[in-house]
Amino acid sequence: MLIPALLNALAHVSRVCGFDTVDSFPPGHQYARTRWNPAYFDIASDMKPEGIERALCESIANTPLIFAHITHPTPRMQRALLAVIDTRLRRSCANPLDLVGLLVHAYRSPATPDAMPGLRATIESSQFDAHAVLAFLGAMPTTFDISDIGNLSQISAPAR
Repeated sequence: MLIPALLNALAHVSRVCGFDTVDSFPPGHQYARTRWNPAYFDIASDMKPEGIERALCESIANTPLIFAHITHPTPRMQRALLAVIDTRLRRSCANPLDLVGLLVHAYRSPATPDAMPGLRATIESSQFDAHAVLAFLGAMPTTFDISDIGNLSQISAPAR
C-alpha cells in the first residue's frame, strides 16, 4: 500500500519539476488533441502551452520532416511548415513536395484544425494530391508567407 502511494507521489513531483516529457497539451487546452512523439521532441512537463507550441514550431523550422511525428498539428505548427515550403520555393533549393505531402497527410484527419481558409477544401477536393495543394499555396496572397510558385511544370510528379 505504501509503495504505490510513494510511486504516485514521486511521479507527481517528477512532472511538476519538469523531469518528465509530455506528448500533448494539457487537458482542456484548445489543442488538447494535438499529439507528438516524445522520442523526437523533448518537451519538459513543467513547460507552459505557449512554450510547448513555440518549441515544436522551432523544431519544425529546423527539421521540417519532424512534422510527420505530430498528430493534429496546430495552425501555428502548420504555418511553420508552410514557411519552410515557402523558403524552398523562393530559393529553389529543393522540391517541397515531400513537405506538402506531410501537410496533406495531416489533413486526412478531420480533427486537424485549419491553418488557412480553403486549405482543407482544396486538399479534400483534390483527393489529397500534393501537386494541387502546391498550386493552391502558390496562388495564395503573400500574407500567408507562400511565395509565387511560378512554373509548376518544373516540379516533378511523384512516381506511381
